Amino acid sequence: MKMDDLIQAFPDQLKRAIEIGEAAKIGKSKFPVRNILISGLGGSGIGGTILANVLRDDIAVPIIVSKEYQIPAFVNENTLVIISSYSGNTEETLSALMQAFKKEAQIVCITSGGLIKEYAETNDIDYVQIDGGAPPRSAFGQSFVQLLYILHHLGLLENGFKQYLQDAIALLDSEEEAIKTQAKEIAEKLNGKIPVIYSDAKFEGVSIRFRQQINENSKMLCWHHVVPEMNHNELVGWREKNEKIAVVFLRNNKDFERNQERMEFTKEVVSQYASDVIEIYSNGDSDLVRCMYLIHLTDWVSFYLADLKGVDASEINVINRLKSKLAETPF
Repeated sequence: MKMDDLIQAFPDQLKRAIEIGEAAKIGKSKFPVRNILISGLGGSGIGGTILANVLRDDIAVPIIVSKEYQIPAFVNENTLVIISSYSGNTEETLSALMQAFKKEAQIVCITSGGLIKEYAETNDIDYVQIDGGAPPRSAFGQSFVQLLYILHHLGLLENGFKQYLQDAIALLDSEEEAIKTQAKEIAEKLNGKIPVIYSDAKFEGVSIRFRQQINENSKMLCWHHVVPEMNHNELVGWREKNEKIAVVFLRNNKDFERNQERMEFTKEVVSQYASDVIEIYSNGDSDLVRCMYLIHLTDWVSFYLADLKGVDASEINVINRLKSKLAETPF
């Protein structure tokens, strides 16, 4: 499937993910879960960051996201380690899996197959198998939803998220054409510019997802930061007019009130120096729905940017070259 077809299918992917999550067989925890580590990179890992943001007020144990070969020293039998690798062959994530197994952590894997599935089956580790055959970044819906279901199956998350997922599907289905129209308008403003993405700290994962999609789909560099932290450093860097920079604020009407005041001030400052300042407001009645809405809209922005630039949104040749180089000296 082409990238636009994959983005278009996001609501259907969420429906399929719910089916997989409902049918998943996850064993009960042998020991109390005192902390959670989610290991994954790129399109397979961003779900962990967004999950930690969205569930900040709902989960009583800390959620840490790891995007490297090593795992933290605190990991032990009271740690739930969720291994997320779409291909099942991500060497950094495979390394984390092996270390977590040696530390006797409680492990659940999310994968479409590969070495991680083999390792899980060989060592009697629980895993959830999702559908393969797509770029990892376009399988976000499947991998993210499994994170929610794993926590639910283990008694760490109540079932309210299920209604939120249904709400997100209904909203995206009803607003699809409006979302695409808005995304095209935003892409036209960002074309030829360096996007700078700002959001409330609670939605940093969504900002990172947008940045990653611009990197991979649109073949562009950009950066992101969050409020309030950027008010203590990056804000001072806005001193010179730069027609190559366009700022995007990802906003929610339910953002923390003081952060909304900070964003308004920040918008006044950067408007003096950036070529464009764009505000994208979410839709929905819960943080989970708002995240899904913003992700879908900004995915479309990244695709339309690729189209305007005349580049293939699916192509990631440089990443494939890196993997081939690394394969010369197997991990």
